[in-house]
Amino acid sequence: MNFEYFSLTDPGLVRDNNEDSVALDPDHQVAVLADGMGGYNAGEVASAMATTFVKTELGRWISEGGSEASAREVRRAMEICIDNANRSIFNAANSNPLYAGMGTTLVMGVFQGARTLIGHVGDSRCYRLRQGSLVQLTRDHSLLQEQIDAGLISPEQAQYATHKNLVTRALGVEDTVLLEVSEYRAEEGDIYLLCSDGLTDMMTDERIAAILVTAGTLEEKSRALVDAANDSGGRDNISVILAQARPKPARRGLLSRMLGQ
Repeated sequence: MNFEYFSLTDPGLVRDNNEDSVALDPDHQVAVLADGMGGYNAGEVASAMATTFVKTELGRWISEGGSEASAREVRRAMEICIDNANRSIFNAANSNPLYAGMGTTLVMGVFQGARTLIGHVGDSRCYRLRQGSLVQLTRDHSLLQEQIDAGLISPEQAQYATHKNLVTRALGVEDTVLLEVSEYRAEEGDIYLLCSDGLTDMMTDERIAAILVTAGTLEEKSRALVDAANDSGGRDNISVILAQARPKPARRGLLSRMLGQ
């Protein structure tokens, strides 16, 4: 299984700056998206630190033999990368007054053949579209989600809650953080959507699914998602990464290669 990727980030219609960050490493099948928080420009510093660190370090690990690693080993490598990124952001936030209080949510994917590992911290999400059906693979680390889980508020009521963005887990806020990782089996045609809450706060899952199932390239789908979020108000930065599973091209035999077929 091969994966095709496209990423897009947009400041939205209200924010002056973009505190989201995205990073792709197609050679090592790594995708990372982060949504920063903090005063001044600290949020974009935190998100950029997270995506750059994870892309670089995880890519290096995979290039040194991680492509043949077990799921358990890949999961551990993801956790170590996040732990190191978290400490870097935490130390920067505590050593520079301009960065005080900065942090970032994050969602990442490692796509290795039919094996897909998704990790996240906070309320940046991953969805999977399979045969026209959209499923949310991650579960928000947020106060709102805890209230839903406890039965204090219904999912319908949650759509109109005023505290949607209060996360209970983020990189850089404490000296340790727990990455939640899940493993999935990819099927041909699957589309994985990694996104910040600037998309999901503006759109229902049904509307997201309707855009993803339409014909078009990953770039066209990504731009349609961002445009739709902006059409709905664009109150936050909007970032998306799309990864689609494609079959590996069949290897031609020697005779076919000699004949140019």
